[in-house]
Amino acid sequence: MDVFGLGQCSLDVIGRIPAWPLPDTKCEFHDMVIQGGGPVATALVALSRWGLSCHFAGVVGDDSFGRQIAGFLRDEGVELSGLVERPGERSQFAFIAAEPGGRRTLFWQRPTGRALEPAELRRDVLRSCRVLHTDGLFIEASLAAAAEAKRGGVLVTADAGTLREGMLELARLSDCFVSSELFARALVGGDDPLGACRRILELGPRIAGVTLGARGYAAMFDGRTIVKPACAVEAVDTTGCGDVFHAGLTYGLAREWDPEKSFDLAAWASAQVATRLGGRAGIPSGQALCDEGFV
Repeated sequence: MDVFGLGQCSLDVIGRIPAWPLPDTKCEFHDMVIQGGGPVATALVALSRWGLSCHFAGVVGDDSFGRQIAGFLRDEGVELSGLVERPGERSQFAFIAAEPGGRRTLFWQRPTGRALEPAELRRDVLRSCRVLHTDGLFIEASLAAAAEAKRGGVLVTADAGTLREGMLELARLSDCFVSSELFARALVGGDDPLGACRRILELGPRIAGVTLGARGYAAMFDGRTIVKPACAVEAVDTTGCGDVFHAGLTYGLAREWDPEKSFDLAAWASAQVATRLGGRAGIPSGQALCDEGFV
């Protein structure tokens, strides 16, 4: 395996609405699609389409949603021996309302039952991979996997969406730690992406970054500072853009690219996702990466 993914997997139902409704009114949605979702799961779908072999570790319930989640990943070629089914529990689910211009609101329910436990990790698979990619949702398992990866020379990349317990410890075990704007604001107490990057680097990663949505991203690595705007596209739905941004970084780590090239791929690929409804329909193909000169 090239990439060991550990984190969330979801069933996403996405629909378009003309505008956000007032309370106690009805709002018709249209163009509904049902796709797999989740930060790590969607990143692995992108990486699989780009030719990397991927293993997923996570949890689902023994419900119809869990079967669909697994089916979507299996169809994309993601290896699922690390996906644990919890009997009698419910899988992660999200409903997403997409407004004109790309803005979207996401309602989600985390999986019920026990979180993925360190003892349930396929450590033999992890040790054979090039990169561990995690979102830190199952923090005990994520920290155990990151520590195992560091001992075995496996690179660690983290998608830090929310500043919750254990995430700073995960940063200390990471090679590449890139956060959301929400995480960065909580970390430094305001809108200071470069300040957040400096704080992340102080914790130990070689590569630090903050994704800023339509504003682009900020990053620091190897004594360099980069601030770039988002790639210009006509946005339909921004679901999954951050997930695929992290896929671009993970791909670059696996290929031993210069970090700036990895960030360029991340920004371009995530922008393509915004042109389609749902987090996976707009993931560019491996051929598209070739056409753009990335590979």
